[in-house]
Amino acid sequence: MSASAPLVSLRSVSKRFPNGTLALQDMTLDVGDHEFISFLGPSGCGKSTALRLMAGLTRNTGGELVWHQAPTPAGGERRDLGFVFQEPTLMPWATVFDNVFLPMRLAGMSRGEADAKVRHALEMVGLSRFASVYPRELSGGMKMRVSIARTLVTQPRLLLMDEPFAALDEMTRSKLNNDLLAIWKEHRFTIIFVTHSVYESVYLSDRIVVMAPRPGRVVDQIHIDEPYPRNAGDFHVSERYNAHVVRVQKALHATLDGMAIDH
Repeated sequence: MSASAPLVSLRSVSKRFPNGTLALQDMTLDVGDHEFISFLGPSGCGKSTALRLMAGLTRNTGGELVWHQAPTPAGGERRDLGFVFQEPTLMPWATVFDNVFLPMRLAGMSRGEADAKVRHALEMVGLSRFASVYPRELSGGMKMRVSIARTLVTQPRLLLMDEPFAALDEMTRSKLNNDLLAIWKEHRFTIIFVTHSVYESVYLSDRIVVMAPRPGRVVDQIHIDEPYPRNAGDFHVSERYNAHVVRVQKALHATLDGMAIDH
């Protein structure tokens, strides 16, 4: 249970696909305002499916999603929600500016009206000098920054991130982790972050939601009661950090042991 005011609640949510696969069953979770939550679990445990349900990209077949602080508009599309995928999915023929401008253009805003918002989003991710550059000229980490800026330009209340840094090298991933935390703390939105990394989940999160498959469900929730910023004071090499990692690893191993027994 979140200690902060709930933003969205999943109440006994299930998802069965047309082929009969039960991806989620009775998933219950409260997501607090300005929380940083990581979904952690083995492949096939429904982490991405849960994100797609919250984003409205697919529909639940059981239970309900309840939005507490902002009503869903007619048609079900939420303007206060952003989604960052594992791949940046940029338009290769468009500049960095135009890639970030895309959601504003789709919302009917002119380029002139959106200019300040786009440039502010690029400043947030450290790409102010790259507005006129094309994606082919960017590194993998910079492309992901553009993808994040494209989401932040809409000023979301909830940011859903599906393994956004998984394909990046360790140094780039570490830098983006710190930059993401700084943006999150300054702008006070909520993040749900899917990862397979115990270490990344402990470093980033207020709370880690451990999930198990067959079917996907929440089996544990672990609070990381450590102050931010976490790149100060060598938190990542501290005994406290290691203790959190061990606790989360034990929870994850218990999930994997349960899979072996089920099998």
